[in-house]
This record gives sequence, structure tokens and C-alpha cells, in this order.
Amino acid sequence: MRRLASVGEQREQGVTRNPAGEREAARLWHITLSVAGSAVPLGEVRGGLERLAHDHPFLLTSRYASDHAEIRYWEEARDLHDAAAVALRLWGEHRRTARLPAWEIVGLEVIGRETYQQRIAEGCGPARAVPVGVHPF
Repeated sequence: MRRLASVGEQREQGVTRNPAGEREAARLWHITLSVAGSAVPLGEVRGGLERLAHDHPFLLTSRYASDHAEIRYWEEARDLHDAAAVALRLWGEHRRTARLPAWEIVGLEVIGRETYQQRIAEGCGPARAVPVGVHPF
């Protein structure tokens, strides 16, 4: 799993140090990345998402149609900014190796673990990522 470190930080086993040398523990962020574009055969979309999930087993679930897809997973990062930056690079950086469609990112939601759990408890959040894997909408 790829991690970002802000300027002036040093990482050590999931812990970051800010410029003042204080330790900051990485946190978990729930990511929902939505992509869309021109329609392609469903088999190509599914295959690309399966290859992406195989290369990056941290992906919880992907849903897809011929012209859009949604990827949900947990990211470990120091703050929301770092988690969002990693998420925004995911599709583009792996488009060629996973043979993903040339779609653009049309949506991104990044929420902290506590917020995710609160939404689920209130019945307001997204359905839990079950079953895990790649599925049609």
C-alpha cells in the first residue's frame, strides 16, 4: 500500500512526525472513489477492477456498469488531505497496468473511521461493503 508523507515528516512503522518532531499516529479513512466515461464492454470493466483488486488487496469492493464504477476501501493516512491525495491517484496510476477504462474521476468521498461507524449506526451511511469483491451495480 502506498503512503504519502508531507514535507518535513518522517515515517516510522505507521507513525509520522510533524515538523516539531511530535508523533502523529496514522488514522483509517473510508474512501469511495467514483469514475465514469464512455461505455465499454462489461467484461473489460470487470477484468480491470479484478486486476486492480488483485494488485491491491486493500480494495474492499467495486461496483461497475458499462460507463461507470465505484471503488470502496480503507486507507491509512495521517490526515484527510493525504488520504484524498492517494485516492485521487489510484485510478490514473493503475489504469495502464490493470487495463482500466480511460474514465475520469467524478466523485470522491473520504470520511474518518468514527464518522463511517456513526453513519452506519444511524442507518444513514452506505451499506457495508459486503460481499467483498467486484460486482455489477
